[in-house]
Amino acid sequence: MQAEHLTEEDITFFKKKLLDMKKEAEAHTESDINQDDELASVNNHPADLGTEQFEQQRDAGLDQMRKEELTEIDDALQRIEEGTYGISEKSGKAIPKERLNASPTARILVEEASDTD
Repeated sequence: MQAEHLTEEDITFFKKKLLDMKKEAEAHTESDINQDDELASVNNHPADLGTEQFEQQRDAGLDQMRKEELTEIDDALQRIEEGTYGISEKSGKAIPKERLNASPTARILVEEASDTD
């Protein structure tokens, strides 16, 4: 089944969806920073240091995931501006709307993700 190219209406829809995703990801990052500031002012008992260290490592991992998500969103928005959104970077084929709906930052077709070349 050949995927159809996106209409202007589709592009507008996905751009809004990506911008909403970006706003949400940025809000999570800001709230995490505010929580860290609040927690930093509380004196911890020495027994809590292990827990605190674990939480810092976990938070650093989550922060990295959010940064990667923001990068993917920004890259997708850039592809919209360049007119290449919805086109596989691997094959040049149109990415189905269903895939873009599930993953608006998709760069390739689902079947191309398992290719090892």
